[in-house]
Amino acid sequence: MAHQSSVGSAHNHSQHEAKDPIEEKGGPLHFPADDELKPTDTMKQTILNAKAASDKEHQMSLWQGIRLYPKAIGWSVLISTCIAMEGYDVCLVNNFYAFDPFNRKYGVLTSDGTYQVPARWQAGLSNGAAVGEIIGLFINGWVSESIGYRKTVMACLVLIAAFTAIFFTAQNVNALLAAEILCGVPWGVFQTLTITYILVSEQASEVCPVALRGYLTTYVNACWGIGQLIGIGVIKSMIGRDDQWAYRIPYALQWMWPPFLIIGIAMAPESPWWLVRKGRIEDAKKALLRLTSKNRETDFDADETIAMMVHTTALEEKITKGVSYFDCFRGTDLRRTEIVCMCWAIQNLSGNAFSNYSTYFLNSAGLPASSSYSFALGQYAINVVGTIGAWCLMSFGIGRRTLYLYGLCGLFSMLFIMGFLGLVPEAHRDEAALATGSIMIVWALFYQLTVGTVCYSLVAELSTRRLQIKTVVLGRNLYNIVGIITNVLTPYMINPSAWNWSNYTAFFWAGLCFLCIVYTYFRIPEPRGRTFAELDLLFERKISARNFAKTEVDVFDEAVDGSVIHQYKDMLAMTHSEKVGGIGGGSAAAGRVAGMTGTTGMTN
Repeated sequence: MAHQSSVGSAHNHSQHEAKDPIEEKGGPLHFPADDELKPTDTMKQTILNAKAASDKEHQMSLWQGIRLYPKAIGWSVLISTCIAMEGYDVCLVNNFYAFDPFNRKYGVLTSDGTYQVPARWQAGLSNGAAVGEIIGLFINGWVSESIGYRKTVMACLVLIAAFTAIFFTAQNVNALLAAEILCGVPWGVFQTLTITYILVSEQASEVCPVALRGYLTTYVNACWGIGQLIGIGVIKSMIGRDDQWAYRIPYALQWMWPPFLIIGIAMAPESPWWLVRKGRIEDAKKALLRLTSKNRETDFDADETIAMMVHTTALEEKITKGVSYFDCFRGTDLRRTEIVCMCWAIQNLSGNAFSNYSTYFLNSAGLPASSSYSFALGQYAINVVGTIGAWCLMSFGIGRRTLYLYGLCGLFSMLFIMGFLGLVPEAHRDEAALATGSIMIVWALFYQLTVGTVCYSLVAELSTRRLQIKTVVLGRNLYNIVGIITNVLTPYMINPSAWNWSNYTAFFWAGLCFLCIVYTYFRIPEPRGRTFAELDLLFERKISARNFAKTEVDVFDEAVDGSVIHQYKDMLAMTHSEKVGGIGGGSAAAGRVAGMTGTTGMTN
């Protein structure tokens, strides 16, 4: 049966809203009547099971979710560790410029008799990984959906191990740039796959209860900090060396990640949601059972959860035309793509690049250069501390939109203060520089408590399941593009030999941050406590961002059908024929299929 597009149904929304008796009487919001298809017994039972699973998910507490999903949490932590590899390398390349052995090998002799990597090559090395990530992100949009998430991650880990050899043996800066770009490709895959595998597989999203979703998606941000902490620790341990191993050992340590991760991920289950989309319902149930533990307290039923996945997938097939990148810009998915892209971009537009210069201002205030790595270590630790702090705030019931909005307000205020410190008289310039550097560290902590961490939850929750990989790819690529631009502009703003804006640079970022606040208030909705089917409905009915949290919805009055439902029906028909023929009673496969509907011998 042909699917109804969200574009087509949107034209009839006003007519539907005027006639729908349930909504006229103040009842919950539900899908338009013109989306409904002829119901079947199988579809009805699927919706009943899906509704039961959804109700249990809403009622589940954080502690119940942890007890039910300890395996899922473990796999989530393992997969997310891939992100730590990128944090480690980014930390290396940005700190090697202060290493004399590194500069002697890859730099040029300057007029003062020291060796330095030329500025153009510093920019190239720093942005080379971002270029590779853009390529890897787009590749991931196709590959992971074709061969699965697990195989894609393992293939990228093999590539990382191979490309690390280029770092280790590089004889010139050209080879280093090639290594950065090549490693950027699998890193780009990790940037989205770690988030979407957590979501699409069970570990932090639809299958995993709403209670755990925000915590496990934001854990990805902590992995960046963990990788950077390890990197800066390795660099500090190499300060006493004056030979080539001062930079070769840190590069060689990149080989410590892939072997353990490959072994672990080889044993990990595939994403149940990916298996459902491929019509492999039985495999999806097996994967789901590997991600949960027996817990009578939560009354968990794997068949009901699979039914919820089938229901949501079929529902999204109706309201989404296809699964290409172009479909991200059609119908209601255009709004979702825009929001996800802006959530990523706001991380860089709110002044993140400026805050990375805290060490510069502290050194200007007379802080010894030898202490710079200690301050860098503390600032990287903020990533981890900030994530834990964000978890605490979310556990108190504070929503993602609230944290994002008020977090931006706090960042805006501190940027304005730093800007006004530029008005301090020259006689007190050292004190102003010290205050600026200190506020930047506080700014970084506030950023990680809110915008830096919550962004990972928002981008993972606000995209539709069928287009999630591609939507997150588009958003992360915009993040990389904006990051390249800000990384190029910020040094010119601050450097005394260039534009020499110094503290006044904060006014520029404060202006952009204010625009981000306005955008967040009007466009970014609150996904907290919503299942993905409910979010689909809210976007389908064009509910404003400010009304998302308070709009009552009912997604289970919708008669859904689609290719996944047909697959479900075919399996049930086979089971019924076996039972009629007298062989179904002893068939384990038949029993499993029948169990998925909560009934026996059902006819379509």
